[in-house]
Amino acid sequence: MTATRTPPPRTQARTAPQARGPRPAVAVIPVRKLFSAAQTNYFLLLGVTLFLVIFGLVMVLSSSTIESFNDDEGFFGRFVRQGLFAVVGIPLMLLASRMPPTFWKRWAWPALLFGGALQMLVFVPGIGLGYGGNNNWIRVGSFTAQPSEFVKIALIVWVAWVLTTKQDLLADWKHVALPIAPVGGLAIMLVLVGNDLGTASVMLLIVLGCMYFAGVRLKFLLTGVAAIALVAFIFVVSSSSRMERINAWRSGCGPEDYSGYCWQPEHANWALAAGGLFGKGLGNSVAKWNWLPEASSDYIFAIIGEELGLIGAVVVLALFVVLTIAFVRIIRTTRDTFARITTAGVMVWVVGQAFVNIAVVLGVLPVLGVPLPLISAGGSALIATLLGIGVVLSFARTSSAEPEEEVVQTPADRSRLLAEQRVRSRA
Repeated sequence: MTATRTPPPRTQARTAPQARGPRPAVAVIPVRKLFSAAQTNYFLLLGVTLFLVIFGLVMVLSSSTIESFNDDEGFFGRFVRQGLFAVVGIPLMLLASRMPPTFWKRWAWPALLFGGALQMLVFVPGIGLGYGGNNNWIRVGSFTAQPSEFVKIALIVWVAWVLTTKQDLLADWKHVALPIAPVGGLAIMLVLVGNDLGTASVMLLIVLGCMYFAGVRLKFLLTGVAAIALVAFIFVVSSSSRMERINAWRSGCGPEDYSGYCWQPEHANWALAAGGLFGKGLGNSVAKWNWLPEASSDYIFAIIGEELGLIGAVVVLALFVVLTIAFVRIIRTTRDTFARITTAGVMVWVVGQAFVNIAVVLGVLPVLGVPLPLISAGGSALIATLLGIGVVLSFARTSSAEPEEEVVQTPADRSRLLAEQRVRSRA
């Protein structure tokens, strides 16, 4: 009887560490996961994105007051509208970041078809809206949107899904061209018919970037670039306005002739030159007083250079470089081919369009009419860009998830589990 009563104290002594054992694992594992490489990529991308959005709101407030007042919206009308778009776009980005990768694969085709249907509405009388020579907007009542911005993200997800399903067949040019060439070409052609050459160029860049990061052979890409260049040449030559833009860019606009298509590039150069090293100060721009068209949208980088100087302009460039680093880190850490191609497509879209916009303002490229992502005024562009970044954040979040076994497979836990197994076997 005495021998049979001794096990309870021994069992109680062994169960005491069991109550204390899980506490260090619960406290240590989340901290380890918080500082993991994948979580660092997630917060790096999220932090830079939010900073660019806030910085963009400040610059829209500074650059749009005169334009907004001239449009009978008050001094702060355009800023308030941009702020509302940010309030809508940021929660959408965070919601998209919670979706699993299978969600985006499942909705690749429906998203592209829905985006194409929206883009076709720009040709419907009474709904389609033209601006600046481009017929690329829709208006329903007081609501205005640019469908091509949402076609970009739909095209990225769809191309990534197609290339993922054909990963083992990319050595054959037929599987590379079909169905990307006809379907993607149709989506881009719908934008070109609306005379929006800048957006169509960015979409072409997106498709080529996705194919490059998917591992498509370089000779296939070069052949596609040659064909695209031929079509672009015919498209430019067929329009007198596009030819005037190209000729103005080639000849270089000087002080003796800055009318017509030289007006905007020249005043952008003067605004950048007037900023100097430290700038005139936030809100002290002269170019925004109706001297520089599209000061709060396509040419907002010129206002940044004038008010914040060379230092402010370099900081903007550095932020987009950091954004590129965040994208590249996510591409390198993910094991999912679909996630890698989609992340690359969003990177080419956001960063590539940013440097195209800055190159246009600096006079390196002819006027294309593309906004500066996350900074320029424009609700459709801001919401679509935040949604695209949210898709990438979903990949960064899911790649940081660790298997359940790693939470309990610490040395202390293994010894505890072995001790419990011995007790059960003796019982």
